[in-house]
Amino acid sequence: KLYKNTPLHRANFIRLVKMGYFDTSFFHRVAKDFVIQGGNSDLEETHEVRHQVGSYLIPNEFKAENTHQRGAFSAAKYSEQNVSKASSPFEFFIVQGENGAHHLDNDHTVFGKVISGMDVVDQIAQVEVDQSEWPKKNITMKIKVLR
Repeated sequence: KLYKNTPLHRANFIRLVKMGYFDTSFFHRVAKDFVIQGGNSDLEETHEVRHQVGSYLIPNEFKAENTHQRGAFSAAKYSEQNVSKASSPFEFFIVQGENGAHHLDNDHTVFGKVISGMDVVDQIAQVEVDQSEWPKKNITMKIKVLR
């Protein structure tokens, strides 16, 4: 479920889904009991679509009611010289830890939540990863807008 109170993040995500961007990417970071992160890959196709979309950041849309509880769907951001805490248009993460990740509140924009399928998130969180938390076997995505 994408939140209506984060219209820029919501619209960006829907746009990228309709373009098929996420279907070219992976869950590329798995930090067990914390988050699974997706929206990137080492495939040329992913980088070609990113080039077509263009380079931009999404202004933060922090909302007090949108917190990093278990199942929160949040925007990743580039830390380098990003004092405005703007979000990456391409990468997102899902909070997997039972206690949430509330230290990220007001640092990353939560723009949705998992309403079904946390068992799949938990399964992804169990995969074997390398030293940089990249899964040893690629975890692809198929994302659709339902309504």
